[in-house]
Amino acid sequence: MSAPGVAVVIEDDDDIREVVHAVLEASGLEVYAAGNGLDGVDAVRRHNPDVITLDLGLPDIDGIEVTRRVREFSDAYILMLTARAREVDTLQGLSVGADDFVTKPFRPRELQARVETLLRRPRGSKLLTNQGGAITTAELPPSGAVLQTAAVQQVSAQASAVAPVPDAANAPGPEASGMEHNGLHLDVATRTTRIGNEEVQLTRTEFDILQALMETGRVVRSTQGLARWLHAREYETGAYVSESEERAIQVHIANLRRKLGDSAMSPRWVETVRGVGYRLAAKSAEN
Repeated sequence: MSAPGVAVVIEDDDDIREVVHAVLEASGLEVYAAGNGLDGVDAVRRHNPDVITLDLGLPDIDGIEVTRRVREFSDAYILMLTARAREVDTLQGLSVGADDFVTKPFRPRELQARVETLLRRPRGSKLLTNQGGAITTAELPPSGAVLQTAAVQQVSAQASAVAPVPDAANAPGPEASGMEHNGLHLDVATRTTRIGNEEVQLTRTEFDILQALMETGRVVRSTQGLARWLHAREYETGAYVSESEERAIQVHIANLRRKLGDSAMSPRWVETVRGVGYRLAAKSAEN
């Protein structure tokens, strides 16, 4: 039997903390709780959790500062719980390293689903072409799907063709247990990223998004498709994606570019396709 995952709940409201604690225990997690930000940071350091639920409005240091401090030593998934109506608070939390958010009041089942989704993030994607040979936007298969054979199954395209088929020079090449593109190395087995010999520290969500882009190469990943994928709704191609969820993807992409030292105007790795989404930049001549 595998060891249970670990969660830390950082919440100053006693009633909400008890509810969140019960929800996470029901998901099979070993749960530790803290009633303020400083104790929460200490709990994360001591228990090394897989996932953290974090209230933004704490009595000592707020959730934004807690996230900053936690990200100095932990790559645990951070799920923000916020009663604040202003979108800027949520976006600020995402910009300093949080992975997702749930707005209060929330349903326990919704919270449980979001936490379980974080803990079972899909790690693969498929490269698609249509019959005319043009590249289409890609969607990942359901995170719970199990491949019954060694054959790779194609997943359906969500949108019409948006770019010509790349040649082999434009596709990311495999490297040992990972991938390489324009000097950027992504090792899936060790979940590490480096540029040349210098390691780049990414959050789990940033790593997952980068992996998705590197695996699909020049195929465009739509912003809505990435949002559905992060919430394990990739099989619901018509599912509603809120503006906040799309904006969260944009923040994660901006954080990823900042850490890689990439430019949105002259991208080396992450290219924006206006009005559609993102894809891997073309292979440079010197690589």
